[in-house]
Amino acid sequence: MNQTGSSFPQYLAAMVNITNRCTLRCNHCFVYRDGNPNDRKDEMDTPMMLEKLTKLKKRHGIQAMLWMGGEPLLRPDVLQEGVNFFTQNTVTTNGTLAPIELPNCTYVISVDGPPDLNDTIRGKGTFRKVMETLSRIPEKFASTIMCQCVVTIQNEDSLAELVRLLRPTRAEGMTFSFYVPCKLDTSGLTWGSLERRDKAVHRVMELKEKHPDFVWNKKRSLELMLSENAKSITDNCPSKKHVLPLYLEGNEFVTPYCCYGNDVDCDLCGAWVVFYLAAKLEEGSISRAKPANAH
Repeated sequence: MNQTGSSFPQYLAAMVNITNRCTLRCNHCFVYRDGNPNDRKDEMDTPMMLEKLTKLKKRHGIQAMLWMGGEPLLRPDVLQEGVNFFTQNTVTTNGTLAPIELPNCTYVISVDGPPDLNDTIRGKGTFRKVMETLSRIPEKFASTIMCQCVVTIQNEDSLAELVRLLRPTRAEGMTFSFYVPCKLDTSGLTWGSLERRDKAVHRVMELKEKHPDFVWNKKRSLELMLSENAKSITDNCPSKKHVLPLYLEGNEFVTPYCCYGNDVDCDLCGAWVVFYLAAKLEEGSISRAKPANAH
């Protein structure tokens, strides 16, 4: 028994892959490493998914949920019902579909650089679609709208330009995550070492200093990503202890070794959630009342 009286491990939050289907096929997406998962045959139906999530919430004490895919907006029925189970909700979306009104929710729209760089990774015309989506969000839209950029060796020199393009949009802020490579990565997106990645981390730290109201990464999280600190965090990964990853395989949820999959190179991890949690643990300020995307 733990201190909550449950024999099951308790988690601050969970992240759930509610569909493998997507409107894009991004170069750095771990869902696509093993082929094209866009066949919806055998995909878990909505009533079963909601029932399983309700049971998992009660079993593990989950209060905050990160809804992901694939493209989670392809399952609006799951989102509209499922967000009511949790006090805090975050939906990660590629920005090609219009967000829907959801209570207690933050939308994180992925965009990985100015048009040419973003579209090289995410597909031709994707940047334009994201900007169109942002332009159509009503002024009084209840959900928080933010963006997230996955920093790679290809876009590290264009981050300031991306901030300049996003600041006038409906996005209230943005975060930067750093590419998480697999162990035999051949994508051309990874730095290959923490020391080589330091340049990119320093770029984001400079942007945080210049745009503290818009860049929502915590300063301490970025410091912990630097090469002299990062491995001490990933060797004792806080995400594995505090976040339950749930991935969809037909009519079952499976829990991988890592929220980024079982083939990742943990020594080169740059996942936002890992270093955010590490900074919060240092502060002693992690609590169930804090949303998963708090800055």
